[in-house]
Amino acid sequence: MRRALVNLALILAAFTIQNCVFPLIPVLVSTPNLLLILTFSFGFMDGRRMGMLYGVLAGLMLDLFYSGPFGFYTLFYVYVGYVNGICTKYFYEDYVTVPLILSVANELAYNLYVYVFRFLIRGRLDFLYYFRELMVPETIFTVVTTLFLYRLLLLINRKLKDYENGRDTTLV
Repeated sequence: MRRALVNLALILAAFTIQNCVFPLIPVLVSTPNLLLILTFSFGFMDGRRMGMLYGVLAGLMLDLFYSGPFGFYTLFYVYVGYVNGICTKYFYEDYVTVPLILSVANELAYNLYVYVFRFLIRGRLDFLYYFRELMVPETIFTVVTTLFLYRLLLLINRKLKDYENGRDTTLV
């Protein structure tokens, strides 16, 4: 129960920062996708089922916040949680290479998904412009943010596991 509440609070904080704080910073060309980082991290650390659950939560918040067809973001985030949950067998706390590779792959898949279903369908065919001006900066920002945020998520995950096992009663 505590894990679910902590992870829900993290998702709400990431949603708020991503959609309300980052757009107000004028020097940012693009913003890191914090909800994508959390969804793939939860799926990678906790498995397919938990990744899909947090993908539904993150996707529903984005669907409620942005206009367009309902379920657009939810569908993608559920897939992200599921696919990264399959990679749980490669999860080692000390290695950061696999999460960075997953971050790049997920971010590129997300941007390609948005391009195909939001731009290509409406006849905007300049993929190189979209790739150069939107995909690359957002991917770079997301990967750099993953370096820092993933370590924090590992620390929180470790503390929650210790608490669940009864070894530690304090939570950071």
